[in-house]
Amino acid sequence: MAEIPLLSPYKMGSFHLSHRIGLAPSTRARSYGNIPQPHATLFYSQRATKGGLLIAEATGISDTALGYPDTPGIWTKEQVEAWKPIVEAVHKKGSIFFCQLWHVGRVSNYTKSVFPLNINPIGHTCVYGFQPNGQAPISSTDKGTDEIPQIVNDFKLAARNAIEAGFDGVEIHGANGYIIDQFMKDQINDRTNEYGRCLENRCRFALEVVEAVINEIGSDKVGIRLSTFVDFKDSADSNPQALGLYMAESLKKYGIAYCHMVEPRVNGNEDRVDSGSLSLLPMRKAFKGTFITAGGYNRESGNIALADNHADLIANGRLFFANPDLPKRF
Repeated sequence: MAEIPLLSPYKMGSFHLSHRIGLAPSTRARSYGNIPQPHATLFYSQRATKGGLLIAEATGISDTALGYPDTPGIWTKEQVEAWKPIVEAVHKKGSIFFCQLWHVGRVSNYTKSVFPLNINPIGHTCVYGFQPNGQAPISSTDKGTDEIPQIVNDFKLAARNAIEAGFDGVEIHGANGYIIDQFMKDQINDRTNEYGRCLENRCRFALEVVEAVINEIGSDKVGIRLSTFVDFKDSADSNPQALGLYMAESLKKYGIAYCHMVEPRVNGNEDRVDSGSLSLLPMRKAFKGTFITAGGYNRESGNIALADNHADLIANGRLFFANPDLPKRF
């Protein structure tokens, strides 16, 4: 019987995977007080398999990085300690566990009902932030270049904390209209300084974060998620193909663990009716290293993507949420 691509082994840098089905990071909003809760141990351990890859839900890097109620953080000692038994449970099952590091930027609403902070979120234009009772429009403030190093440093410190908590590595959240995506997309970024206008400048912040995190924990423990085709939360770009290709080519020199990209057919929480001829294949070829794709894959489409060498690993969100034993079902 022919080998099933999704169930074939794979070596991701120093990590030996027994199959190619990964858990995609998905916000769960169950971390009360921004502290990971004991029930997360059950959720992640249920989805852990020997040699599998799990990517934890988006995790705030600082108290100013959050945009949704009850999402976890990793900037305090208490949060680090709360993650430890969760990570340990995953490791007992033999899985590799990465922590997704997150700053929402302008997609936030700093009200007293959510966060005890009297500041405006980072960004330029108005967008809808989140409160416990739903969305609310907010105005954002343009952070000057002198404040950018602090955010880069927050990513670095969060990466250090993730390793202390026992995670095998981190995934930098550069997708879905959050802060890194906001810098990269020309429909949001209207800066006129070294972080705006041309493609190189708009990607500068993302690469500064990558370099800082690599310098802190090592390139083999770092991945990044990008969604250049996605205009979720009004995060569109006039040429997403060129943006994705530039990032893939820029990232390959760092020797990171992987590049994780969202398929053009997906837009936030929905699927596009028609994505035309858009494809991640040019980015896959340009990056050279381990390439993970996500976007509504099932057994058939995942096997085809791997067989056609369009990806090395497939990240599943909805299917994995609904089926904790997904690799067995495949």
